[in-house]
Amino acid sequence: MLLVSPYGLFAQDITQRIHPIDEVAVWGKRPMKEIGVQKTKFDSLALKENIALSMADILTFNSSVFVKSYGRATLSTVAFRGTSPSHTQVTWNGMRINNPMLGMTDFSTIPSYFIDNASLLHGTSSVNETGGGLGGLVKLGTAPQVGKGFNAQYVQGIGSFRTFDEFARFTYGSDRWQISTRAVYSSSPNDYKYTNHDKKINIYDDDKHIIGQYHPVERNRSGSFKDLHLLQEVYYDTRKGDRFGLNAWYIDSNRELPMLTTDYGDATDFENRQREQTFRGIVSWNHMKERWKLAVKGGYIHTWMAYDYKREVALGNWAAMTRSRSKINTFYGQAEGEYSPSGKWFFTSTVSVYQHLVRSEDKNIILQDGDKAIVGYDKGRVELSGSVSAKWQPVEPIGLSLVLREEMSGDKWAPLIPAFFIDGLLSRKGNVMLKASISRNYRFPTLNDLYFLPGGNPDLKNEHGFSYDAGMSFEVGKKGIYKLSGSASWFDSYIDDWIIWLPTTKGFFSPRNVKKVHAYGVEVKAGLAMRPANDWLIDLNGSYSWTPSINEGEKMSPADQSVGKQLPYVPRHSASLTGRLTWKSWSFLYKWAYYSERFTMSSNDYTITGHLPRYYMSNISLEKELSFRPVNLQLKLAVNNLFNEEYLSVLSRPMPGINFEFFVGITPKFGKKKTN
Repeated sequence: MLLVSPYGLFAQDITQRIHPIDEVAVWGKRPMKEIGVQKTKFDSLALKENIALSMADILTFNSSVFVKSYGRATLSTVAFRGTSPSHTQVTWNGMRINNPMLGMTDFSTIPSYFIDNASLLHGTSSVNETGGGLGGLVKLGTAPQVGKGFNAQYVQGIGSFRTFDEFARFTYGSDRWQISTRAVYSSSPNDYKYTNHDKKINIYDDDKHIIGQYHPVERNRSGSFKDLHLLQEVYYDTRKGDRFGLNAWYIDSNRELPMLTTDYGDATDFENRQREQTFRGIVSWNHMKERWKLAVKGGYIHTWMAYDYKREVALGNWAAMTRSRSKINTFYGQAEGEYSPSGKWFFTSTVSVYQHLVRSEDKNIILQDGDKAIVGYDKGRVELSGSVSAKWQPVEPIGLSLVLREEMSGDKWAPLIPAFFIDGLLSRKGNVMLKASISRNYRFPTLNDLYFLPGGNPDLKNEHGFSYDAGMSFEVGKKGIYKLSGSASWFDSYIDDWIIWLPTTKGFFSPRNVKKVHAYGVEVKAGLAMRPANDWLIDLNGSYSWTPSINEGEKMSPADQSVGKQLPYVPRHSASLTGRLTWKSWSFLYKWAYYSERFTMSSNDYTITGHLPRYYMSNISLEKELSFRPVNLQLKLAVNNLFNEEYLSVLSRPMPGINFEFFVGITPKFGKKKTN
């Protein structure tokens, strides 16, 4: 099979910019591990665009998955193919980092500058890595690639709303050792102005008659944040087939939760704050030979989370309404083997285990008789996952893959999870590839679903369903002139026993298996890189998704209007586009994202509170690299929300208008250049 390495791809590591090179044609076989896989991979330049970006920002402008964001430094979740955020699995260097209480991952807490490799596995493709990804998998990782000798970089960012971002990295590399230390610190009052369309101010004449109304301009009150991230990595290569690794990531976050647009109180009368301290650590050993590989990993995650809600009931007298504390300890182990007896066969086997220990409680709920109410739980759960796969290429253009996965949560086993993949090279001219897959998948309820008091339901069933997809991709080009690539895929998923939290007659919510969801649609991606003249390069990438996600369950009551309707907060249409123009050491970037209307209610009401209109986002940036004898300087100006769009991603959570960021990067010129 002809594999063409793209001359139009950029890469920017922590110490230098790698300029585009000419296309190189290579004859060989495609990676057998990726037979039939629907995958979106992000290039390093997108990940390292600027230090202020989180992975939520990267996914918004470089894919068509839906990113539900409450604003910068607030909860941002990702949903694939019409499913919910808890149906998206997330791994970091192979370890799953979904919160075991909620099942979700907050992508606003993942700095893109801490990620070296990122990709999306859509739908059935996630079964290759883990179970539970009814929508898909976000795969994140770091890489042991540092320059020879000592290297360093420092970046300072200054933005609107008194926002400051700082990044530093120090590395050391030799034939055997790769050591990297990274740090990011971000802070801001985050007090941007917005027009509050949920309020109206009356205009009176001299006789106190109302002669008009207007929407007031307010500030994002109590939305400040301070986030610190530290990442330490150490890799040792014996040069005899063994590599040892250590990854340690620490997060210290202190964030205020801003007031809603419907709040009429004074921001100084209350405190609404969330704090988090998280440590993630992984040790790994990889043993590689010509035809086989063995890998063993061990990991640990500790998270302490605190949520405090206080109100000033009298001058100087504060009443704590909520004082929630959560502790999560997760122990992780994994062993993986790969074996390829010939060029036609490839076998893998993986087993992983997670031990979750969770304590969650609200320490401030007092009943009328003076006793404390029980809110929360103290539980542990073991999760076991194992898989075997066989990949076969009977003839060069055709590949077949069978994956069998088994999963256990607590004392409950899911039925066998099978997945079958097939792909084939339809034409060498244009590198036209066809892919198809089918799988069954299961997702266990979260710990909150099962045990939260009051409301947890230990009798919940697993969510389960079948997924199908098929697609085609192509790639054409002319050496040194252009490269055009694209893909289109269709998917169809049926998910039964969908879990949803519903109100009860006792005054609290409780989860139930009530829905049957049919999610289907189309995903399209395209990319064009071209060199119109020497020193010039144009790079365009776009994506689009059409995603109906319909509740096909039975009515829960005669008044239930949710059957046959789109699920809440799932846009039917989403799209993104990035365009980069490079000339010598100058670079101009334009980013655009679009989400169609979203409903906040399952009945799909077109009311003020039941409907969020579509919106478009446009960002631009201009970058210049300067080279001096002792250092390289990188200067960058970014303009976000270029057209000052007024929009909401979540009901009553306003987003900032046009805002600016300026970055200065300093890279000293000592040490040797990076080698590959």
